[in-house]
Amino acid sequence: MTRVGFYVIQQAGEAQRLQVAARLADKAFQRGHRIYIHARDQAQARSLDTLLWSFRPGSFLPHGLAGEPGSDLVAIGWGEEPAGHDDLLINLRLEVPAFFGRFHRVAEVVTQDNASLAALRESWRFYQSRGYQLEKHDLGGV
Repeated sequence: MTRVGFYVIQQAGEAQRLQVAARLADKAFQRGHRIYIHARDQAQARSLDTLLWSFRPGSFLPHGLAGEPGSDLVAIGWGEEPAGHDDLLINLRLEVPAFFGRFHRVAEVVTQDNASLAALRESWRFYQSRGYQLEKHDLGGV
């Protein structure tokens, strides 16, 4: 059954969400996982694509936009169902994607803004009511 982790940042803002997604992806990749990052929209996906090239000097995280070359290990998509990924889903949308159940793990990124908090509380209840194993990780400041 899919394991779901909520990664709670004690700050608000889009930049914080992207930084945490990049950190989670890097850590998971170093552990041998294949990752699909589900962005809110194309603009957010492109911002994350740019961030992943430069967020940690001295490291390399091979990635690409979903369906493009380089997206075999780490793919960034928006709106569409991911092809070829079922290991780790990092969800940056404020709703649970319909395809989450095919993944072994789901990471939900929570920031301290009203829309994020309300939506992700609802997501917690959604997963919990269906019996998924939930974990909460307090990250403090990024």
